[in-house]
Amino acid sequence: MDRLQIHIVISEELYTKNPESSELGKKIVSRSIEMIDELGFESFTFKKLGKSIGSNESSIYRYFESKHMLLVYLLCWYWSWVEYKLVFATTNIQSKEDKLCAAIEILTRKIDVDNSFSYINEVILNRIIIAESSKAYHTKDIDSENEKGYYKVYKRVVQRVSNMVVDINPEFECPHMLISTVIEGSHQQRYFSKHLPSLTDTQKGKDIITKFYTDLVFKAIK
Repeated sequence: MDRLQIHIVISEELYTKNPESSELGKKIVSRSIEMIDELGFESFTFKKLGKSIGSNESSIYRYFESKHMLLVYLLCWYWSWVEYKLVFATTNIQSKEDKLCAAIEILTRKIDVDNSFSYINEVILNRIIIAESSKAYHTKDIDSENEKGYYKVYKRVVQRVSNMVVDINPEFECPHMLISTVIEGSHQQRYFSKHLPSLTDTQKGKDIITKFYTDLVFKAIK
């Protein structure tokens, strides 16, 4: 039986040529994820990427106009993938509380590789999102990029889960603030657990991060 393949659609504004349209494009995305994770975003360059994949630097610019746009593309791909997981996991749950619990788990849990996407390693991409994604929107051009819709998928994920909060408590005043705090905070805690463990309370063998944020959300909205 063939494995079901899921297609993630990314806005055409984020690339010059769709990387999914060719093997070179997929190789650019795949290897860039590995290299950003290895080198850090500041040290990563298209010149180094081109050398690594055996292609000219100019060939990479045919797909992305800058490494910033590549990072935004990766950010949007990741949140599109999370949205797909979120919808798939919660669609048939009838209980409002159980649906929100499932959504929080999707947003905060440790990431596993999804074999539906052969050329993208979601585990490595998640590390990039945790360590580097703020560099995509902490820029002087954030307002114009936001107007162009570069971050609409991330905002849509926050909106979906915020709606679940309001379904439970229509009087709760800050659903978007709460859910964006859950996302960014859980990412920070996973970073701390690996690099600055004295700043967190993670326990070996237990996903206390998900439990912490689930408890936080329900205590806040009740």
